Amino acid sequence: MFPEMRRHKQALSPEECTDILCKAESGVLAVNGCNGYPYTIPLNHVYLNGRLYFHSAVEGHKINAITKDGRVCFCVVAEERVNSATLSTRYRCVDVFGNARIIDDPDKKRGVLIALAKKFAPDFMDKADREIGSEFDRTAIIEITPEHISGKMSGDILAETRKA
Repeated sequence: MFPEMRRHKQALSPEECTDILCKAESGVLAVNGCNGYPYTIPLNHVYLNGRLYFHSAVEGHKINAITKDGRVCFCVVAEERVNSATLSTRYRCVDVFGNARIIDDPDKKRGVLIALAKKFAPDFMDKADREIGSEFDRTAIIEITPEHISGKMSGDILAETRKA
């Protein structure tokens, strides 16, 4: 169903992909948007137990698109740096293709919100807990269950790993 990576020697291992998904602060979500146009949005996420989670308003373009068609792609770029001298970009990236759904279970929703707060504001958990309480009914949690995960590194990183 998913094509093989053309430059398969540059593929990241499943462990490297998981590490990037856990550590990355943001990624870009792509959904099947309005009138056949793709729609992308950068967002913060947390990767737990093999699934991606993010929060959202309970209505809007993203929620409408996911409700209509849960097939999504989420891309994280790590270690990105342009090298002007070589006209290249050094990077590691991960693409997650999967199905998104809105979480209805309030306990799971609260658990994901706490996990997001621990990742992004560990020194402000009291404030985060108050915010979670006051915004709970106006916040949606979306879960992406991966169908396919692939990661890739740039050619210069590959060359460095061969030397090592």
